[in-house]
Amino acid sequence: MFEQSAAGDERNVIGDWALRGFLGLVFMLAGWDKFDAHSMWPSYFHQLGLGQWFRYFTGVVEIAAAVVVLIPRTAMAGLAVLALTMAGATAANAKVQPANCVLTLPFCLVLVALWFSRRSRL
Repeated sequence: MFEQSAAGDERNVIGDWALRGFLGLVFMLAGWDKFDAHSMWPSYFHQLGLGQWFRYFTGVVEIAAAVVVLIPRTAMAGLAVLALTMAGATAANAKVQPANCVLTLPFCLVLVALWFSRRSRL
């Protein structure tokens, strides 16, 4: 259940898998939702002025990063991509729907903290 990291500290393997599984699922669903023409996303990306291609691009990035997070060796790369995606979402929300920054900014900060936590164990 616990495993030694390269730094010599113990980490909870089950907890690590559960956290990465949760993040993978959340971002896979969020990315998949970007492809739904009847969701809120077409209107949102229209308000951003970036075009619908960017909605599809964002969906692909979220799904791909969600898969990468699930692979232990590539989890840090996935966390970095997701953190950057959420930073972009926070900037976009600041322009279009500032109230939604209360959702995206904390998510971004948690992803950055998880990235730094994994980095310190290498």
